[in-house]
Amino acid sequence: MRPLIIIGNWKMNGSLAVNADWVKTVCRGMEQGMPAGRQYAVCAPFPYLAQCSQLIQDCSLAFLSLGAQDVSAFESGAYTGEVAASMLKEMTCKYVLVGHSERRQLHQETDELIAEKALQVLDSGMTPVICVGESADERNSGREVEVVRGQIAKQVAVLQDRLADCLIAYEPIWAIGTGQVASAQVAQDMHRAIRLQLAEFDGDVASHVGILYGGSVKPDNAVELFAMPDIDGGLIGGASLNPQDFLAICQA
Repeated sequence: MRPLIIIGNWKMNGSLAVNADWVKTVCRGMEQGMPAGRQYAVCAPFPYLAQCSQLIQDCSLAFLSLGAQDVSAFESGAYTGEVAASMLKEMTCKYVLVGHSERRQLHQETDELIAEKALQVLDSGMTPVICVGESADERNSGREVEVVRGQIAKQVAVLQDRLADCLIAYEPIWAIGTGQVASAQVAQDMHRAIRLQLAEFDGDVASHVGILYGGSVKPDNAVELFAMPDIDGGLIGGASLNPQDFLAICQA
């Protein structure tokens, strides 16, 4: 049975004061009781990882974890501005996002580079969250499954059976930060297509990989989304900035 996993992504937001209030509010809310068999995490900007790590440890909540929003494809060396997976591990990160659509669009990250980043995360003992998804034009032209299959195929080619230790996040680009959200059935259809593609490679891998949905998830649509058989949780963007909204989604 795959656990339901909720991961918040603050993107380039936060401050020392805001972060402290967020973690304390979420910890207080979670101490009131959360559904069993679920895992929760928040991906903070690099400068705040040490602060958030300490705040989470102070809360002593074993089921709230820390994540990072990106990682270098290199282990170490003369790569100014890059952050190595080993550094994120020392910050107690459990999850690392790779290939978020904003990284693909703004930094022209390729599927091959994303797979290399995922390998760095795996080799450091963390879980990569591999993001895939189509644009509005690709969906409107009926190529959404083809596009996502192509993205998944590159990960399978490099990662092979190590995909079983990864998470995949389906995030339709047209639904990120737009207020638009894929209907629960549209999201389920793509999640099912991803799982069937993985099954073509290895049925055991397909059954173990958690596939999260990301794209304007809010408290009022989370229940329906998470009820779908192939949706194993959410990658929450804007709504994760509000601790009460994040708690409500975790309860969904």
